[in-house]
Amino acid sequence: MKILRTPDDRFDHIADYPFSAHYTTIQTHDGSDLRIHHIDEGPDDGSADAPIVLCMHGQPVWSYLYRKMIPYLTAAGMRVIAPDLVGYGKSDKPATREDYSYERQVEWMGAWLETNDFTGITFFGQDWGGLIGLRLVVNHDDRFDRVVISNTGLPHNPNVPAAVVDQIEHFRANKPTPSLAQMQKALGGMQEGEHPATKFAYWQKFCWENEDMPIGFMMSMMMEQRSNLTRAAKFVLHSIGVKSPFPTPLAHAYDAPFPDPSYKMGPRAMPSQVPTLPTSPSLEEQRKAWEFFESYKKPFLCAFADNDPVTAGMQTEFQERVPGTKNLPHTTIKDGGHFVQEFAPDQVSKVIIDLIRTT
Repeated sequence: MKILRTPDDRFDHIADYPFSAHYTTIQTHDGSDLRIHHIDEGPDDGSADAPIVLCMHGQPVWSYLYRKMIPYLTAAGMRVIAPDLVGYGKSDKPATREDYSYERQVEWMGAWLETNDFTGITFFGQDWGGLIGLRLVVNHDDRFDRVVISNTGLPHNPNVPAAVVDQIEHFRANKPTPSLAQMQKALGGMQEGEHPATKFAYWQKFCWENEDMPIGFMMSMMMEQRSNLTRAAKFVLHSIGVKSPFPTPLAHAYDAPFPDPSYKMGPRAMPSQVPTLPTSPSLEEQRKAWEFFESYKKPFLCAFADNDPVTAGMQTEFQERVPGTKNLPHTTIKDGGHFVQEFAPDQVSKVIIDLIRTT
């Protein structure tokens, strides 16, 4: 397996990320060494028995996303473990599309978890962090005490009509690459009218077919408030080929893991691995995962945002099917957007802290 490693100096001037690096080396299926990075931050009093909160990020971000939550959690006496998924942040980056299957991500992070021997874990996952982390809970149940999820899912869709499957597969194979504006419009309308998978296909196609996916620019435009004039100017400059117009410290942080397009295979490939269709990989593994959670009685709390069109309503399935969700204070994160860690770190941290203290 060809594996790329981002040079350390790419992270030398990341704003608001003062955390020490910790590395774990695991073995891949072909015997290659794969290095995975994580943050390990504890309470100010250095308590050795602090409750562990495992925070997992999604696509296309990295553990930098948790920089605002970590101070809240550690101040409350929690130990925060925040890994970078393989292909992201300071972790190694396999170089081919086939390396980034859902099952390999679960396998890699499971090996990382076992090697570090973390136990008594409260899991928090959002976006792909939920998809992968929930599978870790299934495979390593004895290591987890409770679960909190936000803006994520455990997709298993065996009954999507054949006509919808054909429509999506034709779109992904034959239609032009959607522009950034077209992709954003489609995601914004995921809960309206058509099957959500037809909208999500715009994100899958946009990511895969943009070899130099504009990650820093997208995250800046999504996460940072700007005047309409500034936003319009940035979009115009980007549309004429300026990769990252007027980059902010946040844009720099999200571009840092990727010295050139060859490092971006993970963020490009993984959306296509989301099992949205009956023809998707991992369908049987997802079925088994839901079978596990349908008898899961440990505390399982949902804290979804009130304004995320991508995952709106997904918490309902968990609350209906997972016994551990009963009689818990499921929380709506106000104005959290898709990345609640960025927009509402205080609200999300409080949900986690309160659950640990009351269960």
